[in-house]
Amino acid sequence: MSDQVVTRFAPSPTGFLHIGGARTALFNWLFARGRGGKFLLRIEDTDRERSTPEATAAILQGMAWLGLDHDGEVISQFEGADRHAEVARQLLTEGKAYKCFSTQEEIAAFREQARAEGKSTLFRSPWREADAATHPDAPYVIRIKAPQEGTTVIRDQVQGDVTIRNDQLDDMVLLRSDGTPVYMLAVVVDDHDMGVTHVIRGDDHLNNAARQMMIYEAMGWEVPVWAHIPLIHGPDGKKLSKRHGALGAQEYQAMGYPAAGMRNYLARLGWSHGDDEFFTDAQARDWFDLGGIGKSPARFDLKKLENLCGQHIATTNDAALRQEIEAYLAAAEQPTLSEMQSNNLERAMFCLKDRARTFPELLEKAAFVLASRPIVPDQKASKALNSVSDGILNDLTPHLQNASWSRESLEETLNAFCEARETKFGKLAGPLRAALAGRSVTPSVFDMMVVLGREETLARLADAAELVRSS
Repeated sequence: MSDQVVTRFAPSPTGFLHIGGARTALFNWLFARGRGGKFLLRIEDTDRERSTPEATAAILQGMAWLGLDHDGEVISQFEGADRHAEVARQLLTEGKAYKCFSTQEEIAAFREQARAEGKSTLFRSPWREADAATHPDAPYVIRIKAPQEGTTVIRDQVQGDVTIRNDQLDDMVLLRSDGTPVYMLAVVVDDHDMGVTHVIRGDDHLNNAARQMMIYEAMGWEVPVWAHIPLIHGPDGKKLSKRHGALGAQEYQAMGYPAAGMRNYLARLGWSHGDDEFFTDAQARDWFDLGGIGKSPARFDLKKLENLCGQHIATTNDAALRQEIEAYLAAAEQPTLSEMQSNNLERAMFCLKDRARTFPELLEKAAFVLASRPIVPDQKASKALNSVSDGILNDLTPHLQNASWSRESLEETLNAFCEARETKFGKLAGPLRAALAGRSVTPSVFDMMVVLGREETLARLADAAELVRSS
């Protein structure tokens, strides 16, 4: 086996990239990237009826959003069918597999009789040791000769050693009667040919490992390192499903979660590094190891996801955040920002991103800088605009015309204005929020004024005064 670590993600293109699959891809990506290895992508598209180009595109888009780049070309399992069949025929030639002519009806009858007699229903083919001279001219499958005595030990990096009695393993079909290879054969051949050194996948595949090891050993190939990770459960402790809400990676993008926050959360979903909750991609790559993966199913917790996403929004570069928000709007099929809006948004990031957990929350706070005049106050903000506040804003205008336009100077100007009128700042803040943003909940009025600039701020105050007089 190569000294270089090689992992793979091998989804079936029958739907979107669900969260469980995204976490599996992330674990494989982190393990490879943290060791200077390769992370490969294989699309397991052998189920031609259910596999669709649209599903493949959705998987690729989901991985692109999560930033899980892969090495080399995307590999199609279906296109390797001839190679898979070649391996089955090689095993047949070497006497490690055999032709089985038993029909489905005969197999069903065998199992029915076994049940009636209280015996194991594991099918034992009468053709395993049959002389080729007795073979009929009839359709057949190729079955591997499974070991019938002793045990098979799956040395798993997460689950520990898992021992399976060989008398519980059947002679697995390798090639169907129409000559097409089965999934279990295709997986092993592809993993071997791709040089995969570590198979990191869901623990629902754990039992498959014992059957796949039969092929590795029959071919004399080195068995990869196994790491079967527990599945993700919902908050109710049951397997994550549609009843728990959004499942697709792209759905979370369209809901406005930042990719870095999702990567951080998925990494913590079943893996830990001490007590660390928030970490960067670089730290995750450096820290991730198979020993940190727990054996118990992890529970998906939306509040924890939002908390981590908020921390990532707060620490992300403003320009990068702007780009990701524009991608979010496209994914959510919402109107795009004009160039002016986008530029204004980036300028305002300093007062928007500290307490936003999602992009919709951030954009809600950014309403003041994205809106254009005249600002139409919402119902709650309108209550702050009346004849009294109109008088206050009119009196304030000359002070703002002469103020130095910095946050510190504006804060001094407004506080001095309130002190001179013997009024609390709260009496001024409400009308200012309504005039500048049309909302009652906004960033600091000082921050908004700095972002909007003197000309726009004064124009919005004039608009508000006109609105009061005309109402």
